[in-house]
Amino acid sequence: MKQLHTKVWITFLILVGFVSLTKAQDTLKLTFQEAVSMALAKNLEYRILENNQEILKKETLTAWSNHLPSANINSSFLRQTGQQFQQIEGEIVVTKESNEILSPGLSVSMPVFNAGRRILDTQSSILAQKAGEKGLERARQQVVFDVSRRYMQVLLDQELLKIAHENVLNQKQTLIQIEGFVEAGLRTISDLYNQQAEVARLESILLDAELTLENDRWLLVEYLQMEVNTIPVLENVSPEELMGELSDQDMDQLVQLALSKRPDLQQQSLLTSSFKKDVQAIKAMLLPRVNAFYNYGTFYTSLDNRSVSTQLFEIYPQNTIGLSLGIPIFNGFQSRLDVARGKMAYQNQVLRKEALDRKVYQDVRLAYQNYQVALKKVSNASIRLVAAKEAQQAVSERFRLGLSDFLDLSVANQTLVSAQSDQAQANFTLYFQAVLMNFALGNL
Repeated sequence: MKQLHTKVWITFLILVGFVSLTKAQDTLKLTFQEAVSMALAKNLEYRILENNQEILKKETLTAWSNHLPSANINSSFLRQTGQQFQQIEGEIVVTKESNEILSPGLSVSMPVFNAGRRILDTQSSILAQKAGEKGLERARQQVVFDVSRRYMQVLLDQELLKIAHENVLNQKQTLIQIEGFVEAGLRTISDLYNQQAEVARLESILLDAELTLENDRWLLVEYLQMEVNTIPVLENVSPEELMGELSDQDMDQLVQLALSKRPDLQQQSLLTSSFKKDVQAIKAMLLPRVNAFYNYGTFYTSLDNRSVSTQLFEIYPQNTIGLSLGIPIFNGFQSRLDVARGKMAYQNQVLRKEALDRKVYQDVRLAYQNYQVALKKVSNASIRLVAAKEAQQAVSERFRLGLSDFLDLSVANQTLVSAQSDQAQANFTLYFQAVLMNFALGNL
């Protein structure tokens, strides 16, 4: 008896400590959409993908700009000391002095023919950028899914804690009744001791529920990267919105929906096309290339007494325009190595897409089966809860009249609590399976 009271007091003090800790922390009301927005703003992997997407945009812009001529301005300044060669009146005169030379120039070049490599590179960059957008969309869905899982777990923990708390209160009321029965001589002292032990056991369960809630709540806080000492107060969600879209479709229809909507599957298809364009562009390097070019050059020398502007713009300017032909013959098999690497990269991408095709089918099939099972469990849990309530009321009345013993009452109470917990678990599991199904469909 003394040990029992000690355990009760320890449990009470720990619960008081939890309450004091919660009061010392700030609370923040949080909806599901706000939690998703917070996660998207701070999730490391998602932000990295956003940064990578900016690089893909720049690469596409560069590929487009490669269709335009390339121009460069060059200039050099040098000082020569020693022998200088000058042509004066048909003779070459050698003098020994210092000569300062300035030689600016302009060069412009543009590919005329390169077997379509510029076009292929541009198409590959556009496909890669679109693939990045699909990957970013799937990453966004992954964040929503992760938030949903943690958010729903906290809501479930709160519901289970509520059930445990109500159960403790109900059993304490029963304890008071049994104390009265014992004083009146209607019940034995053993029933009183058994009920006291039951209350202590339920208080321990309440404490476990409190700890589970705290742990899962902090997991959510950590994922959302919220401020230290901030406790989120979550608003309930409405599962009907997600469930309604799934109720009228069979698995084959859902598979076809997933194949048409999964962003990661679309991403792999776009990457496959992009890698194929890359291989074609690399093969173009094995063919002859024709480039058009224009060069403008001039210079100034201190050995000429005429002015700088006269030398640069009137005396020494040169204009060159023409075509250049390049025919690859041998470069140590580097081009063939690049082609082989490109082909292997393309074939590996094809394998990734085929594997993802199979995975999409498996994901949808498993999610569909789990969702159907969750529907049945909700129905069974509701039936069980109604029966458990009726049984508990009947046994409680018989116990009050002295027609049932304490064991029957304890079993009925435990069955009722178990039924309440199972119903809460079933309801939240059904909603989570709906979330999982929409994630498998790419529709989250």
